[in-house]
Amino acid sequence: MSLFSNTETAFIVKSDGQLLKAWWLFKMVSFPRLVKFGKVLLAIARFLHVPIKWMVKPTIFAHFCGGETLESCAPVVERLAAHNVRSILDYSVEGKESEEDITAALDETLRAVRHAAADVNIPFAVFKPTAFAPFEILEKAAAGELRTETEKAEAAKFEKRLETLFRAAWEGNEPIMIDAEETWIQSHIDGVVHRMMETYNTKKAIVYNTLQMYRHDRLSFLEKALAAAEKGNYFLGIKLVRGAYMEKERARAEKLGYPSPIHPDKPATDKAYDDALTFCVEHIDRISVFNGTHNEASCLHLMGLLKKKGLPSNDPRVYSSQLCGMSDHISFNMARAGYNVAKYIPYGPVKHVLPYLIRRAEENTAVAGQTGRELRLLSEERKRRKAARAAAR
Repeated sequence: MSLFSNTETAFIVKSDGQLLKAWWLFKMVSFPRLVKFGKVLLAIARFLHVPIKWMVKPTIFAHFCGGETLESCAPVVERLAAHNVRSILDYSVEGKESEEDITAALDETLRAVRHAAADVNIPFAVFKPTAFAPFEILEKAAAGELRTETEKAEAAKFEKRLETLFRAAWEGNEPIMIDAEETWIQSHIDGVVHRMMETYNTKKAIVYNTLQMYRHDRLSFLEKALAAAEKGNYFLGIKLVRGAYMEKERARAEKLGYPSPIHPDKPATDKAYDDALTFCVEHIDRISVFNGTHNEASCLHLMGLLKKKGLPSNDPRVYSSQLCGMSDHISFNMARAGYNVAKYIPYGPVKHVLPYLIRRAEENTAVAGQTGRELRLLSEERKRRKAARAAAR
């Protein structure tokens, strides 16, 4: 039996009823037309202010999210911690650009950072940078096109807001990750994060940048980031993911007539991802790495790297993570084997988290292998439990 085939461990926190509900959920999202139809219905319901919380909260929200508030996530955090799986609480309200909404998002994220610092079962804080400035400002800043004093002031406020979060994390000794965004705003975010690392990563990695390895320039970016960290005598915090905006990136590149920033195919992305893992572990004295993936091969690759270098499976500089509601066979089996694992757990009011939930449904529809894998594992565990009960009679 391979490490990830143990379904008893994978679904140890799920009741029979929860297993069945999860199976039906993944079965429904396996039909693209059904997901598209559901997306349209949700949009209409929101536009007409038709109540949908009663339908969404006990189904897709309950599966992919921890709760509507920090406090309501506590039972999920405790349940996972009982099996050596930690939690990362992600305030997933997005698409807000008014000053009032940005201030509210900053206040809640700051509260989440301090909450994480006080809970040993929450090893990281995290935030999405586009929550703290209008997208247009980040786009102009990345292109060097901040023309007016108002635009420059908005960009300065963005950096100040991020520094507020990074300082709070540093004061609480709590590592904090900043999510990656589209290529045409990422360079500005990278610059801000670089400056924050210089300030707050002098003793260990507190500030983590996220690299989307489907970008063909990210391995060279990683090499340059290490060189800068060595020169500046600070530590590098790196979260690796494959990437979230592939279709959008390719469509924009084609429309505007510039080379696509994305690798031509999945094998090239997989190689770049594993090469980045190798690079990070080879330079573990300077780099702390967060392995954010649902890919079994990459997780096995990381395990092999740690063994080859003679590092303990629970080296504090190395973490792996999967999204809440997905790839439990990776999360729980790695945790049982002694590796550092944390589930990414979104939270927030149901109506505001809907964009995140729609993406999860679309993602699981688009990636047939992921949905098929989840359905197969859930079915196997249901059969295993049924056989175990029959044998016990």
